[in-house]
Amino acid sequence: MFNLKKQIGRLYGLSVLKTLSLTGAWVALLAARGFSLVEIGLGETVFHLTSLLFEIPSGVLADVFGRKKMLLAGVAAQAVGSVLMMGSTGLAGVCAALACLALAYNFASGTQDALAYDSMKRAGAESRFEGFESTQMVIYRVCGGISTLCAGLALLVGYRLAYATDLVMCAAQVGVIACLQEVQGADAPPAGRLGRRLAECFRESGRFLRGMRQALGLMLCNALVGAADTLLLFFLQAKLLEKGIPGWALGPALLFMELGGVLGARLILRFPRGRYRWVFGCTLAAVCAGCLLEHAPVYPAAALGGFLAAAADDALQVRTNALLQGMFPSEQRATLTSVESFAFSVVMIALTPLAGVLFTYW
Repeated sequence: MFNLKKQIGRLYGLSVLKTLSLTGAWVALLAARGFSLVEIGLGETVFHLTSLLFEIPSGVLADVFGRKKMLLAGVAAQAVGSVLMMGSTGLAGVCAALACLALAYNFASGTQDALAYDSMKRAGAESRFEGFESTQMVIYRVCGGISTLCAGLALLVGYRLAYATDLVMCAAQVGVIACLQEVQGADAPPAGRLGRRLAECFRESGRFLRGMRQALGLMLCNALVGAADTLLLFFLQAKLLEKGIPGWALGPALLFMELGGVLGARLILRFPRGRYRWVFGCTLAAVCAGCLLEHAPVYPAAALGGFLAAAADDALQVRTNALLQGMFPSEQRATLTSVESFAFSVVMIALTPLAGVLFTYW
């Protein structure tokens, strides 16, 4: 018998295991190994270029073969990426590891939300999805904050041991995924029809997007705010040290910034009828204010800027995802959710090199 409460609880548990890590402050780890911000920016570009190429195919595969199988594929990619990062000695090895970690992100990004929404749809509880998405954002921010809070510990034990702990978390994820119930795309198509089914999924998703330009607009608005926040928080890991923050205070400062997302994810639930244009305008203004505060000469103001940007990003993410899932047909849900991540990767590829230069020289 299908149990929605257990299904959602396991998805929350999977999110915790995916996010909680000693390697959360990976920018700081790379900087400690001697990589420059420009090199780190190049590695981030590789990450998002990989996402750009494989995001939509990963969603199609999830819709065709089943969401549980793709979640397992994501765990395998994460494990390979961690092993490569442990053995890397130069930028090429780091880029290869980040490419694998991008694949792990691809396989999970659209798949987990698609499984959650279709699980709620099966139980006739679609209206609960915005609350689910808000809790997901809280989990990501709190666990991400705890992970960055452990930045000092990661630097102390070394990057190799830090990434070794990720392998333990991967094993735990496999156990949780095994307990999930498949809802959509549980059965793989016959081998002779595989190519036809993949092509059909691509074609139907394209037809939906051509007819629903509103969905594309929502994706691009969300990607713009999300990219600005992501880049700001990434580079603040290094910029706060340049502004004179004590080493012991770096972890708490990064946690403080992540907690801004918790505020935003919960605050948006208090405005269920807020017009999307109004929400977008407010969140964009908050992110811009955060970017300006990053250039303040004192680190508390810069940290406050990160807090504001995180709050704006998660507020818009929750509202956007809830609206989009209500538009998507179940048969292409993972594919179309992956298109949203695809839009984010496009914006990130465009902005990351520029941001690396700006944060280095301005």
